[in-house]
Amino acid sequence: MLRRLFVLLPLVLLCSCSKKTPTLNLLVWEGYADPSFVHDFEEQNHCRVSASYMGSSDELVAKLRGGSAGNYDVISPSSDVATSIATAGLAAPLDLPKLPTYSQLSPQLTSLPLVRVNGKVFGAPFMWGPDPLIYDTSAFKEPPDSWNVFWDPKYRGKISVWDDLSTVYMAAQVLGFDRPDPSQLYNLTDDQLEAVKKKLLELKPNIRKMWSTGGELTNLFQNQEVIAAMGWPLMTNQLRKINFPVGETIPKENTTGWIDHLMITAASDNKDLAMKFVEYMIQPGAQKKVTDVTGYTPANPGAATLMTADQVKNLHLDNVEEYQKRIYFWQNVPRRAKYNEIWNEVKAAQ
Repeated sequence: MLRRLFVLLPLVLLCSCSKKTPTLNLLVWEGYADPSFVHDFEEQNHCRVSASYMGSSDELVAKLRGGSAGNYDVISPSSDVATSIATAGLAAPLDLPKLPTYSQLSPQLTSLPLVRVNGKVFGAPFMWGPDPLIYDTSAFKEPPDSWNVFWDPKYRGKISVWDDLSTVYMAAQVLGFDRPDPSQLYNLTDDQLEAVKKKLLELKPNIRKMWSTGGELTNLFQNQEVIAAMGWPLMTNQLRKINFPVGETIPKENTTGWIDHLMITAASDNKDLAMKFVEYMIQPGAQKKVTDVTGYTPANPGAATLMTADQVKNLHLDNVEEYQKRIYFWQNVPRRAKYNEIWNEVKAAQ
């Protein structure tokens, strides 16, 4: 009897292991793994989705390069680092025949060279949007019309900026370095970067806190610690849901923005399940649900057919081309290390 038990025990263990629920691990921006849309995928594929969130593009790249790439299956890099992730071999090329919905995505996004390397496509456009100026409407009679409002002495200790290179780009816009060519924001000279540093150092007395997560900025507004900030539509959405008097605008200098892609890591052991997840997330139904949570604009125009007329208007899906003229989408920054050096000097200054 004992001998039979020892023979059966490995078989029982083997069967129980084979029934283990597969886990898909994500490293994505906040709002991209909400149960409202992830649950259906888990049910359909008998799996579990586990998400970690990143606070900046540089954090994502650092984790991928730091030896933890194998911990994640799907990532959502923005357009400033998507190219370097693809060219560095940190992502796997997409098997487009397994993504039938890819052909429905906006040609304005899929035609960009951001995630194309040697004829292969390494990412699917997912969501896009601006880095708008968010403000407390009870503190401003009219929407602020310029980023320069951040430097107004009467708002000392009442401003928040993102702990990210986007704040460098914003200061460069205030200084006019984006004219006549907006792409100059991502190719600033040493002299221009020094001028940006000087401008940001002048801003520091007005900064209550540099936020690193969306929830952090939402709390700063909710606690009435700040009245204006550079943010994401996600925070505007969160604040509206709790009836906070929030406004969102793109100032006259325009703003930068991002195109987030879904990519599969080269080190993933779950590439087939990851491919199914990408396909699911770019379908109109899932895209609409992501927009409901984040306030971002979907890459699949078909999502608009599932939205109210007000949603379509608020997302500018009725005039995409005009709206995108006000957004300078992030590009690869060849001298990213130098930009980060300048930004770190600003943060370290007392």
